[in-house]
Amino acid sequence: MSQALPAASSVQLRSAAAPRSQPQPQSPEDDDRKVRRREKNRVAAQRSRKKQTQKADKLHEEYECLEQENTVLRREIGKLTEELRHLSEVLKEHEKMCPLLLCPMNFVQVLQEPVASCLPR
Repeated sequence: MSQALPAASSVQLRSAAAPRSQPQPQSPEDDDRKVRRREKNRVAAQRSRKKQTQKADKLHEEYECLEQENTVLRREIGKLTEELRHLSEVLKEHEKMCPLLLCPMNFVQVLQEPVASCLPR
């Protein structure tokens, strides 16, 4: 009897210690459930990848639009900078010969009321 006891306890230990080492027979319902779960997971993964791709595509389109807008704005800055430089030169040349700026009496009048004689027509 002492021999039967250790043999039974060792069988219990083996089955309790390594239940995953030997595949248990599955019922057809378990197999169907596993197949459905895998299919559902596959579809969900496809949806997730598609959504991620769409998001990346949208970000790339937004990037392209912003790059184009940036280029247009930089051109406009260049044009406006050139216009500012030109108008500053015109003003500087005008100041050299403007009668209102040369005569101290006219300078006081400019502060009180605008004079349109210097402005281009």
